[in-house]
Order: sequence, then structure tokens, then C-alpha cells
Amino acid sequence: MEGRPVTPIIAVFAGGTSAENEVSAGSGAACAVFLARSFTTRLFPVIADAIPDGFDPARHVVFSTLHGTFGEDGGMQRLLDAAGAAYAGCDAVSSALTMDKELTKRTVSARGIRVAEGFTFDAASKPEPAEIVKRLGRNVVLKPNNEGSSVGLRIVGDHAGLSAALTSISGGRWIVEKRIEGTEVSVGIIGGNAVGIVQITPKSGVFDYKSKYTKGASEYVAPAPLEIPLDARLRSAAETAFSACGCRDFARVDFMISPDGEPFLLEINTLPGMKETSLLPMCARCAGLDFTALVREMVSPAVERFRMSRGSRRP
Repeated sequence: MEGRPVTPIIAVFAGGTSAENEVSAGSGAACAVFLARSFTTRLFPVIADAIPDGFDPARHVVFSTLHGTFGEDGGMQRLLDAAGAAYAGCDAVSSALTMDKELTKRTVSARGIRVAEGFTFDAASKPEPAEIVKRLGRNVVLKPNNEGSSVGLRIVGDHAGLSAALTSISGGRWIVEKRIEGTEVSVGIIGGNAVGIVQITPKSGVFDYKSKYTKGASEYVAPAPLEIPLDARLRSAAETAFSACGCRDFARVDFMISPDGEPFLLEINTLPGMKETSLLPMCARCAGLDFTALVREMVSPAVERFRMSRGSRRP
């Protein structure tokens, strides 16, 4: 008698211990509801840097909505790999790579994708403001090298602001970049292919944490109103960055388009926000994927990996 394909339960991981746990909790709750339309689904709140109690790699496939440190930087992925678990999204290596902004920039620039000029430093050996101004000018962006959701992002435009921003840094590794002013866009990637581009216009002028998560603080246009050559160029650049960093299944790739029409990669988000109103779902709707279809497409490769690794079982 032929064995029947194993049908796993989708385990939605949400919460986590990073500064983005509130965002993750919202993403997880939304995804659990819509995944349940296609699969048996269970929501697992994550409250420690560990696989949550009750998870069984022989029965569950993970759909993680954990953002930031441990969830998005390869920490949870390494634990899942060690447990022999199947999970949606990037593996531990590519997760760690894309969480490191400096390493991401080096990796994608080697493939011809433009990035902002800048350098990294440790909080214990901060550069003098004069050194930054000499190398990059006064108009710069300061941000943690290993955080997401624009946590800790600082935009400064003068010597006094730069001095104050540096003084406020007390720990960690940071990156300072020459600010690229222009139009910010986000490209959704599903299965290695760009599915849509969203144009972002923060009312404050800076797409920081507040602009991202405060209702009405930013305006979005989907699809982005771009000329066909630039649209094609952005899609190609996003797909190239995704491939160069060893990503799999899905991601969101953010760019700044300079006034002269040059795209500069900002970052790759391997576990982006996943409420219905988040950027990746907006990108997916440009390709005709509603939220139910989107989360089904995102988790399906992991379900297939689960089945391939376990084979068929006899009833």
C-alpha cells in the first residue's frame, strides 16, 4: 500500500525577545489567521531565545514572524536546523548575512548593485564628528549594523546633530552612511522573483520606526509609478541581491532612488512585517496575490521540504 504524503501543522512563531517583539506579535497573529485558511495552524508565542515548548519537528513546519535579533539574524534558524525542523524563509547563513548591513553591502556591491558610501564602527571606538564629515559630508545616516525595522536610525544634517547622535550611542556596532535623498521603494520577492514595487513617502521625510508603525505617518503607492526601464532595473537588482545573499523563499528588498534615477540598495528584509497592510503584502497585491494566497505561497516551499525530508508514511 502506497504511503500518503505527510501533512504538517504550520507553527507560526511570533513575539521574540528583540526590540521588535511588538511588531512581530502583530505579524504572527495576522499570519496565523490567514494560514489557517489553507493549513492546520498553531500560533506559538516566543518568549525566550529558544524553540518554544510544544513544538515538534516531526509534525510542524515553522512560519516565523520573529523580527530583529535572534529571530532574523540566524539565531532561531540555527536552533531549527539542529532540531531537524523545516521552516519557511532564509536559512541560518543567509539570515545572518542579511542582518549584517556592512556584509550585505559588500556582497551585493560585488554583483554590481550600488550602495551608499559609508563605514562601520564600534561604540567603544566612535569616530570624531570631523572624521565623518571629512569622509561623508554632514548629511549622514547613523544606524545599528545589526537591527531591523529602522530601530535606532538617526538622520543628521549638521555638525551639532552628528555630535549629539554619536554621544547617544552607548553600545554595539554601528554603520554611518552618506545620506541618499530621493524616493524610497520596496520590492517584494517571492520564490526568487520580484512580484511588485511599492513607493513610500513618509510625511516626516524619514522612513524611521515611527513612520513605519504609526498609522497615517506614511503614504504608499502600489504599484510604484515608475517608468518601465527603472521598474525593470529595480526588479532585476532586487532579484540579484536576493540571489547573491543566498536567500530563499521570500524577502523584501528596499532601495532609495536618487534624484538622477540611480537605485541604491538600503537593506534586505528576510522576515519583513506581515500584517495585511505591511509592505510585502502590498507588493504581492501588485501581482494579484491577496493575503491568503501570499502566506500560502510563502510557506509552501517549506512544506515541500518537510515532505521531502520525511518521505511518505504508511497509514
